[in-house]
Amino acid sequence: MSWIFYDILAIFCDAPRVFLDNYVSDVYFKDRYAASQKLFYGYTYAILGAILAIIFHQDFANYTWGAILLFVASGALSSIANVPYYMALEIDDSTNLGIFLQIAPILYLLINFFVFGESIGIKQLIAFCIILAGPALVILSARKRSRRLHIKAVFFIFLYVLISVIGNIIFVQKHTDGASFILPLALFFIGKGITNLLVVYPNRKWLRHYRRVIKKDKRVFRPLTLNFIFGIATDATYRIALALAPSTAIASAVADSSTPIVIFFMGIIFTLIWPKFGREKLTRRSVITHLIAVALVAIGVIMVK
Repeated sequence: MSWIFYDILAIFCDAPRVFLDNYVSDVYFKDRYAASQKLFYGYTYAILGAILAIIFHQDFANYTWGAILLFVASGALSSIANVPYYMALEIDDSTNLGIFLQIAPILYLLINFFVFGESIGIKQLIAFCIILAGPALVILSARKRSRRLHIKAVFFIFLYVLISVIGNIIFVQKHTDGASFILPLALFFIGKGITNLLVVYPNRKWLRHYRRVIKKDKRVFRPLTLNFIFGIATDATYRIALALAPSTAIASAVADSSTPIVIFFMGIIFTLIWPKFGREKLTRRSVITHLIAVALVAIGVIMVK
């Protein structure tokens, strides 16, 4: 199948995952130690990865031990990246965070330029500025008293995207053309799951808060499980798209430029139908600001492509 197909699947899996993250963090974890929910994903990702690795153990012959360890490391980086992501989620809403993910294709191009020698033209540099104008518009449109929080959220999102991009490049570079994606994804899941556990268990505050939330309301397992399903679907389809596309930057640009559009309009629908889940601010100013930001991002992405 075409990488575009996997990109589209990743977009429509990632959008509801963002809202589920926002919902669980606000409603069940009360915006305190939201990253502690990684403990749940630690067990689920590690178990799923181990099962897939056992079933498809014959595929180990396609990879060296170095490549196997790097697949695991790619998953570990994905787990580490989620820490600043949850910290940003505690500060800002999902629609704003979706806009800031646009720096991903820029980072892919820069890393490929400095590490792998891919060229960057004047047209691409102009496109970078246009893409960045979208998030900048969202920050500048905020009130002064909340602008500092937006900047703080941007910093955390930048760390999240940077670490994620590095992990994804490792995954793409080490995947063998023509080989099945199942084993690399299984190793990625194992690395992500084990690192989730290693991140949460040493932090006593996170561990206590997670146990307190689970003990208080068992219904939290429903959105956590649903989030896990959307999470593995996003992890799988997005990395397959990156590996199959002619350029990781192009695949990332298509996905990351479309995701905030889907998140924005999905947020409007959720807010109108299920306010407790969507909870987006539907003021005229915010709608116009985000439409302009999305338009700027779309123009920049077209120029990058």
